[in-house]
Amino acid sequence: MRKVAYILLLAMVAFTSCDSFNKVYKSSDIEYKYEAAKAYYFEGDYSKASDLLETMVTMLKGGDKAEESLILLARCYYNSKDFETASQYFKVYYTNYPRGEFAEYARFYSGKSLFEGITEPELDQTNTYQAINELQLFLEYYPYSDYRNESQDMILRMHELLVEKEYLSAKLYYELGDYMAYMGNNYQACIITAQNVMNDYPYTAFREDLSILILRARYKMALHSVESKKMERYRATIDEYYAFKTEFPESQYLKEADKYYKEAMKIVKD
Repeated sequence: MRKVAYILLLAMVAFTSCDSFNKVYKSSDIEYKYEAAKAYYFEGDYSKASDLLETMVTMLKGGDKAEESLILLARCYYNSKDFETASQYFKVYYTNYPRGEFAEYARFYSGKSLFEGITEPELDQTNTYQAINELQLFLEYYPYSDYRNESQDMILRMHELLVEKEYLSAKLYYELGDYMAYMGNNYQACIITAQNVMNDYPYTAFREDLSILILRARYKMALHSVESKKMERYRATIDEYYAFKTEFPESQYLKEADKYYKEAMKIVKD
């Protein structure tokens, strides 16, 4: 009988007007409002479902619908692509119900929500760091979860995003060259930035690009150096060339690297 009543309610909500929604919203019947919220959710009207659930999650706390209402609310925001709010509610769930029925699901989607909302590498990556942290914690809690592979894949993809951001920063330093050199050595900043990210992420797919960028910067730094530092910096360029060629013997940049080596050797031999 209850199943039939719910199906009828689902059909009713599907064709309700704004006036009917307002009546539901203002209703003091929590059971009725909650079933209406679920009906809106399953109809895909996540805005109305979340509006109703927001008014009830606190009142439902401690009852038999407390856990489900939080998950539904988090899913409303996730499906609406408000990923940051979704993550917050998934986190509220697993914080309040660490051993709850949906704890594993909530921990995973807290991280996945942040992952879905990450920005381009040029922009702020705060959510990326938070997503990595959430997913790493998830893997610590549930090392054998069915979500394990997906979590690891997202973490790797976010690591590459962070590497790309640092690569773009190093590239910008290189392109600035001697511009505003009085504020610091841009070529040196390029080298340090690239080396640091390679140390932090040694298996990155950007490793070859970072390596040639370091070689370019060392050569340009030597080329534009004062006489007292030229020899030392050209030798550093030669050393960098050998390291690059050893690691990437078939690199797409090998012709370019050979050019820097030959130019540096001319100076060192003279």
